[in-house]
Amino acid sequence: MESRHVQYNSLARHLEMVLMILCGITLVLGFVLERVGLEGERLLQVIWILVYVTGGYFGVLSGAKSLRAGVVDVDLLMVLAALGAAFVGAPFEGGMLLFLFALSNVLQSHAMERSRKAIGVLMRLRPDKVLVREGNDWVECAVDDVKAGAVIRVKPGETIALDGRVRSGESGVDESTLTGESIPVAKGKGDAVFSGTMNQSGSLEIEVTKPASESTLARIVKMVEEARAQKADTQRFLEKAEQHYALGVILFTLGLILLPWRVFGHPFDETFYRAMTVMVVASPCALIISPPAAFLSAIGGAARRGVLFKGGVHLERLAGVRIVAFDKTGTLTEGRPVVTDVIPLNGMDADTLLQWTAALEAHSEHPLGEAVVQASAKRGLSPWDAENFQALSGKGATATVAGRHLVAGSYALFQEWNAPLEGVGAREAERLQNAGRSLVLLGICSGAGEITETLGILGVADTVRPDAKEMVRALKKLGIERVAMLTGDHPAVARQIAGEAGIDEVYASLLPEDKVNKVRELAEEGHVAMVGDGVNDAPALAAAHVGIAMGAAGTDVAMETADVVLMSENLHHLAFAFALGRHTRRIVTQNLVFAMGVILVLVTLSLTIGIPLPLGVVGHEGSTVLVCLNGLRLLRFRGKHTP
Repeated sequence: MESRHVQYNSLARHLEMVLMILCGITLVLGFVLERVGLEGERLLQVIWILVYVTGGYFGVLSGAKSLRAGVVDVDLLMVLAALGAAFVGAPFEGGMLLFLFALSNVLQSHAMERSRKAIGVLMRLRPDKVLVREGNDWVECAVDDVKAGAVIRVKPGETIALDGRVRSGESGVDESTLTGESIPVAKGKGDAVFSGTMNQSGSLEIEVTKPASESTLARIVKMVEEARAQKADTQRFLEKAEQHYALGVILFTLGLILLPWRVFGHPFDETFYRAMTVMVVASPCALIISPPAAFLSAIGGAARRGVLFKGGVHLERLAGVRIVAFDKTGTLTEGRPVVTDVIPLNGMDADTLLQWTAALEAHSEHPLGEAVVQASAKRGLSPWDAENFQALSGKGATATVAGRHLVAGSYALFQEWNAPLEGVGAREAERLQNAGRSLVLLGICSGAGEITETLGILGVADTVRPDAKEMVRALKKLGIERVAMLTGDHPAVARQIAGEAGIDEVYASLLPEDKVNKVRELAEEGHVAMVGDGVNDAPALAAAHVGIAMGAAGTDVAMETADVVLMSENLHHLAFAFALGRHTRRIVTQNLVFAMGVILVLVTLSLTIGIPLPLGVVGHEGSTVLVCLNGLRLLRFRGKHTP
């Protein structure tokens, strides 16, 4: 059933609709002429032939193609049932079957196309032309002809056509098409921008980093197109079972004809008519179409929110996950250190402590030094000049600031240089270390290797994302039983972060291979999803039942390794992905139970009280359309337990 819809091009879909309409018109005309007494007339015979040709054209093509491949499918069942109805003198019933079958196929095609349009709209986001600098001029060029290294201009209100970095200009960029985030992101010199996003307020000059074929937008479209071909386990099972089921229906139908007619002497026409009804109502159309209708709708709807599934199989597996393991840095935390504590000592005030420390750290490229400089700037403090700067490799630095010879460095350096740190200073240092903070101390030194006075302590840490705790709570509401954190960081730091985020289990001081082994251990206790940044955590992502990469806009490794890609760093999208997986499983289960129930009821009624063929046709085709419409609801899924 699915191949008949997925592989149709636009022309075939239009032709199918036209033939369906012609079938309906001629069916009504034949019904009217039959009622006015034209039975047996040549005109009526021609009309019935037109009904069968227009209604059964695509069914015959699909059935013949399947037979050549050695497969019996439901299209063949419908054609045989219609011909059988005509054979026993019920051409209207057979024509009605073909019309409703054609109508059902048109509605199914429309439903499946709606789910694909949610993906196809992404490709239309990219403009065909772009302004490229050539010397001092700006020349309009085709996007596909622009190479990496070229400089393009994007005006306010235009879509950014290619990935690159801002060379000049400032603007807010709407990245909702890729990340699902509605708030514009400020962009300035050096910031990365991605194809398919919208420049809002200012003109930007962008140096292209990737050609159109390798852009973020192109990779997303390619990935989602490939996802449509990766079927869920349920879908693959039903498609394999279809031919055996269809062959069984044909054999069962033959038995319903031959046994009552030849053994019990029942009238042939009545026996044949009932057998054709059973053949129709037992056909598994709704069963076969329900999984792809649901999975394609879910994948399409999720892509519009910046959550990309690499196939229905991963969506289905996500629904069965009971354990979620997180990387720490860049996943649960912001991924960059910030100053969390400012503790002045010996009469020093907090602002001056920050200013003087920042004066030394401004010359450092260490992340802790950058955090101090940013903290000073955030408070609006004017920078001090540092003279006679000298770096102490891996430990700190010395310089002259405000006429004082200062040293800024680690706690280990201050211990090595016998810095006076007792009383309040010693207690605060111990408290911060127990809380998992990295320390930057400032002191006055009289010479190399000697500190005469400690002026203060700065605590620096990678902070938990503000939405981490809420996300963990949402996962537990969705049925996740255990939430673990895998990190290479110090145990004290790991425990601090885990406590703030509400994580159940902490595994610290892990090397990349240790993370893989831990994921495999957890997998022995239940299905595991691993969440990481897609770069350092690639082996662990691959080892999990489902690997989820976060904040992957523009990240090649994340796109290639993970099974699910969250384009933004918004942790709420992670809870949405789990909620969607579970809701999709419920929709598929609903559809399968409903479809099987309709088949059982209609077959039972056909074998007992003998329902008419038109009623069986309506019940069969109606159930097929209903499961498609139920699956389409996933296009608008928002998530009950997602913030």
